[in-house]
Amino acid sequence: MEKRGNVLMQKYEFGKLLGQGNFAKVYHARDLRTGENVAIKVIDKEKVVKVGLVEQTKREISIMKRVKHPNVLQLYEVLATKTKIYFIIEYAKGGELFNKIARGKLPENKARKYFQQLISAVDFCHSRGIYHRDLKPENLLLGENGDLKVADFGLSAIVESHHQDNMLHTVCGTPAYVAPDVISRKGYDGSKADVWSCGVILYVLLAGHLPFYDLNLMLLYRKIGKAEYKCPNWFSFEVRRLLARILDPNPDTRISMSKILENSWFRKGFKHKSDQVKREVTTEALPHSEVLGLCENGSAAAEANQALIKPTNFNAFDIISLSSGLDLSGLFPRTDEQKNIKFTSMNSASSIMSTMENIARILSMEIVKNDGGLLQLERSRECRKGPLSIDAEIFEVTPSFHLVEMKKSYGDTLEYQKILNEDIRPALKDIVCVWQGEQQQQ
Repeated sequence: MEKRGNVLMQKYEFGKLLGQGNFAKVYHARDLRTGENVAIKVIDKEKVVKVGLVEQTKREISIMKRVKHPNVLQLYEVLATKTKIYFIIEYAKGGELFNKIARGKLPENKARKYFQQLISAVDFCHSRGIYHRDLKPENLLLGENGDLKVADFGLSAIVESHHQDNMLHTVCGTPAYVAPDVISRKGYDGSKADVWSCGVILYVLLAGHLPFYDLNLMLLYRKIGKAEYKCPNWFSFEVRRLLARILDPNPDTRISMSKILENSWFRKGFKHKSDQVKREVTTEALPHSEVLGLCENGSAAAEANQALIKPTNFNAFDIISLSSGLDLSGLFPRTDEQKNIKFTSMNSASSIMSTMENIARILSMEIVKNDGGLLQLERSRECRKGPLSIDAEIFEVTPSFHLVEMKKSYGDTLEYQKILNEDIRPALKDIVCVWQGEQQQQ
């Protein structure tokens, strides 16, 4: 079983590249047996194991096999070689819904149609104990006939993964679409969090822009927490009333999926699809352990086991490569414009601290640790080059995904820039995932 040239396992003929991320590429392909168009998501096994995404990949396979709905992108088959995993999935010819919104707001009837299909799909997922947790227009695709297809279950949670209090605790998703209860870090109901994201999507469909936006991430979260948004004057009264019930910052009083399905504005022209998907999953060619290439002995097994210990539950690429729907590059100024820089890392906080300590020793600087993940690299006033202090603050997004901000607290700016560019940045290359505000390196 292997890929020879442009044909995979004598089943699928590869076409053009549709898109790619840090760990996967997606190609257009043709099923040689039926002539049907499909998409193939090609995942690099080594990278998946290295960054601790083994459990996430297993979960994504399990979830996509479980959800069969006309408005959910279908997984047909999972194949594998020694180095790659291949998801054979439904081809969404219409591309991302986001591309339609990028051209401007949609008419109310068109927006309602997409919203009806979204709610129908998400409600079905919830009935199967599955919570998406990263609903946004970029993850909503359009099929050949223009119907909406919910995609990308990489951040999804299943009911079995809830804690004993039946609440989810992993903070994930795309900032502009995430619910205030998720940000609070106190545990949240996956269903209520998805409802909020659906409301943001409805607003975007009708307005052509986000309800919550700020170049400062903390101010953005503050607006979300208080549900500070304004409806354009073309929003109908019924839409305003529905959005007010969906974008309720209190999850206890936020409208439920079942109530949305009963809403009078929502039900206009709504046809609940009960038909089956056009093609069932053919087979999962290999069990999870074989798909992911996890052996019972040898160095590969040791690396895999180490990765499984990590509490990583999502693909950080979806957060750090936030699309133009909310371009966060403004949050992260370029180093030649400002004194502070930011980078994301999938290393643990202790690993980041250890790396910073090594850098400090190499630069003959002292390191001071403060509460709350703040480190200070200091060069004494007696030093020939003069005093210099650099603050490095570590923010935890999840236990295995961190944002680090570095800035000069005092000292000569030119000297700081020189040390930053010639010493610190090269020394950090092994732990940096992306330098924010700069073009992502492929």
